[in-house]
Amino acid sequence: MGRKKGRDISGWLVVDKPAGITSTAVVAKVRWALDARKAGHAGTLDPDATGVLAVALGEATKTVSSITDALKCYDFTVTWGAETTTDDASGEVLRRSDARPTRDQVLVALPGFTGEIMQVPPAYSAVKVEGDRAYDLAREGETPELAARPLWVESLTLLDADADSARFEMVCGKGGYVRAIARDLGRQLGCLGHVAHLRRSWSGPFDADDGVAFDRIDREAQDWLQARLLPLEVALQDMSMLRATPEGARRIRNGNPGEVTGSAEWGELVWVADARGPVCIGRYQGGTVQPERVFNLQAAIDHG
Repeated sequence: MGRKKGRDISGWLVVDKPAGITSTAVVAKVRWALDARKAGHAGTLDPDATGVLAVALGEATKTVSSITDALKCYDFTVTWGAETTTDDASGEVLRRSDARPTRDQVLVALPGFTGEIMQVPPAYSAVKVEGDRAYDLAREGETPELAARPLWVESLTLLDADADSARFEMVCGKGGYVRAIARDLGRQLGCLGHVAHLRRSWSGPFDADDGVAFDRIDREAQDWLQARLLPLEVALQDMSMLRATPEGARRIRNGNPGEVTGSAEWGELVWVADARGPVCIGRYQGGTVQPERVFNLQAAIDHG
């Protein structure tokens, strides 16, 4: 088989995703514009949502899980009075209510949605049910039975409210569905609700204000886009960084434990660098690191 077409280019491109396009389509556009051999993203955004979509290129795809696990911030508006099939404004209305919550009632409900909570994902979600995506089953008219899953909600803040809607900011861990928060808040308040607007303000180290507008991706020169790539190690800011000795780096690049300077907790997940750049992500084992993901150095430094 021939090699995949494209350049060995590595790094992160932060895109400010517009409404009306899928996360997959954004990744495809970035990959095409930069002629990159490999690309992925850290955390899907709903088609109607806007904001941070961090696109990983080349060796940066090996750091995606670090961003997936990071905290994320969402700014969203809930419209009261109706529950929909998709838990947002794109779905069909299932039930309506004339009830409306007061600002104080909303504030009283919020503590129940912070900390470690259990959340049932929306029927229209990418969660797999016996091998099928829930949204595929839902589109076929089935009602997938989705199990509740734990979600860490760092904070849920009421930003503004009027008679028919409320605007919130939520900071949460991985696997959270803002649409499920809107649905469950509406049910608890007895007024029903769905998401009207949703924006991811930041995700780990990536901020929407620093993102490239989607419509610039195919308008700008390739050099302009490449200059906006962030190095792959940006995704590793929450990990300890250790230095490999020259011989340690050689061993690690061959998939073996290698000697490092500095220290960490035994078994801690760390990242290792040498004078030429990132070497691996691995487990510290008292003076050495056992690599779990080794970076191909040429691809890793090609963004520069």
